Amino acid sequence: MGDDPQVRGRERAFAILALVLAALLVLAVARVGLRHPPAVLLGVAGLAVLAAGAWWVITEGMPRRALGLLGALVGLALLVGAVMAALDEGESPLGQLVVLMALAAAAGLCARLALVPTLHRLDLGSVAEPFRPRHPVLIVNPRSGGGKVGRFDLVARATALGVEVVELGPGLDLEQLARDAVARGADCLGMAGGDGSQALVASVAIEHGLPFVCVSAGTRNHFALDLGLDREDPTAGLAAFTDGVLRQVDYARAEGRLFVNNASLGVYAEVVEHDEYRDAKLHTAASALPQLLGARTEPFDLQFTAPDGREVDGAFVILVSNNPYVLRAAPDAAQRRSLRTGRLGVVAISSRTGLEAAALAARVITGTAGRDPNLHEFTTDRFEVRSRAGSAPIGVDGEALVMGTPITFTIHPAGLTLLVAAADLRQALTRHYRAVGVAGLVAVARGRQPAALEAIGLASPTATSGRPGRR
Repeated sequence: MGDDPQVRGRERAFAILALVLAALLVLAVARVGLRHPPAVLLGVAGLAVLAAGAWWVITEGMPRRALGLLGALVGLALLVGAVMAALDEGESPLGQLVVLMALAAAAGLCARLALVPTLHRLDLGSVAEPFRPRHPVLIVNPRSGGGKVGRFDLVARATALGVEVVELGPGLDLEQLARDAVARGADCLGMAGGDGSQALVASVAIEHGLPFVCVSAGTRNHFALDLGLDREDPTAGLAAFTDGVLRQVDYARAEGRLFVNNASLGVYAEVVEHDEYRDAKLHTAASALPQLLGARTEPFDLQFTAPDGREVDGAFVILVSNNPYVLRAAPDAAQRRSLRTGRLGVVAISSRTGLEAAALAARVITGTAGRDPNLHEFTTDRFEVRSRAGSAPIGVDGEALVMGTPITFTIHPAGLTLLVAAADLRQALTRHYRAVGVAGLVAVARGRQPAALEAIGLASPTATSGRPGRR
């Protein structure tokens, strides 16, 4: 498939400059903090108020949401005030603030100039071998996403491309529809629907060694988001059938149930059980989470062993994801930058009361949780959750289930072969470079380019053992 382009001298220079500027910024911030400890305390208080306000904005309804917004603004004002108070009054505070912001902006710009040019020099046409199935089948759920299938005329558009379309009607079994399609000779399966439907059809594709096409016709489509696909226009996903390339990504299982996003136990599993959740995930979660966390005084009957050997007995939330989510304050917070790490992401919250759990959850959401002993965050290739009751409610990619315990979670590296539009590769590569930090810049400074094509899982048509058809 070819190698990444070589690092040029200009890119090495930008990487070195980015590292130098970042070091200067750290020293400048440390100097300000050491000279004005009270301002640092004020900043910490402002950050806490900002986090609490953000929690109410995210999870509460009116009028508490308005109070949360007010609190978030107060916290932001305290934070800005702390920064201004910390700056040396003997010099120009505004000037010092401008210098700090300029250092941060310059370091970010240099880092981008060190990494992004590689994307423009990649000749994706020479490294991505095209793949076109002979008998693709797309299953569509007309009710998903508030009727996206109909609004975007996906049935007619897919049919015009030579794709067999199967509609999921009332009373029909989605898994059986996928199996019937394979029996008719399908050499590629696609699903236009939500994440739960995507996972179910993908499991059949994996079983038969066929590539899978994700068409983002659901409400949120987190899987499509983290793949770098266009969630706003599901018709863009149809291009995979005629102008597609293969990618291999990880998938995970909770016992025998495959998931592409996450599985959750504890309070979030109770939210998934709400009848309204399927059609209004965000609204239902926002209205139910505060009551469930705040009203619950006892943790759930859930136990697990952390990788360091620590035993955790009782948790309010356990989230197991197919590859880890970004959990710090960042533009892509609550997203996965890669689906090729070969690791499960595990986040659990344990505390004495639901109110404490809610406060910690707010800090997790805003990226300010730090090293709280009640926050358990790690990656692993295998994870087990136990329960004294012998069973536990679980939400698997938004589907409410009850499973017998212990529940074993496993990761399957590069186990799912996707067929994606060639145009989506560059966006996937851009997402990969978001994860490149100091280590990546050091590598570029030394003349080595961080692996990109391997990181997004670009594959050859021989990667699928079904009945592929090449151009």
